[in-house]
Amino acid sequence: MNKFKMETVSKSDLDAVSVKSYNEYSNHNMRRPVVKPEIVSFMRDEQAVLSGFLGELEAFAHEENVPIIPHETVVYFQFLLAALQPKHILEVGTAIGFSALLMAQTVPDTKVTTIERNPEMAELARKNFQKYDQANQIDLIEGDANDVLATLTGSYDFAFMDSAKSKYIVFLPHILKRLSVGGVVIIDDVFQGGDVAKPIEEVKRNQRGIYRGLHKLFAATLKNPGLTATLVPLGDGILMIRKDAEYVELS
Repeated sequence: MNKFKMETVSKSDLDAVSVKSYNEYSNHNMRRPVVKPEIVSFMRDEQAVLSGFLGELEAFAHEENVPIIPHETVVYFQFLLAALQPKHILEVGTAIGFSALLMAQTVPDTKVTTIERNPEMAELARKNFQKYDQANQIDLIEGDANDVLATLTGSYDFAFMDSAKSKYIVFLPHILKRLSVGGVVIIDDVFQGGDVAKPIEEVKRNQRGIYRGLHKLFAATLKNPGLTATLVPLGDGILMIRKDAEYVELS
């Protein structure tokens, strides 16, 4: 004899039961912002610290207010690059050379081509490479990225952009042209402190060029059938792109 009594449950009853169950057992933190100040501090303070010259360069950049990738992005790069093991890396925006040295150290067999237009930053980077790039993995090209990118002939399987934010959409077609299928591009500082989520009228006038450039970048990449793209809330936001087709048309 069946011990269980079968009852007919209406759709409205089922919906009510489902909602009640969801409210009782769901993770309510899913509805709250993830990157709160205390979480950012936790990520920066509790993850593995850099040692040696990279630790010294990171400390120098913080003391002198030189913009480099934040520590949570540093650790993410170490993880990602160790997994991907790219053979040829392209970087736009060298600054003092910190990220190029980080990438070279993380992947000892890679070659890094990095582009910097600021003469002062290029000189600092050059000195750091002479001092710390013992394996001669890094090639620094000084000049405007748009001009330099147009002259490159090699193929790359990883690219990192951390330069003029409004020009990302200008540089990206050149990078995709040189990127192998399956290659990855990481673009830094795409959230602009949350401004990208605001109506343009609420953005400071001197920042609207960056705002427009970033929204053109999002429109061209996030739903592009030739790319796989995702936004990651590390630092001031990174856009990650994988090239899925040989020829990619950007809208």
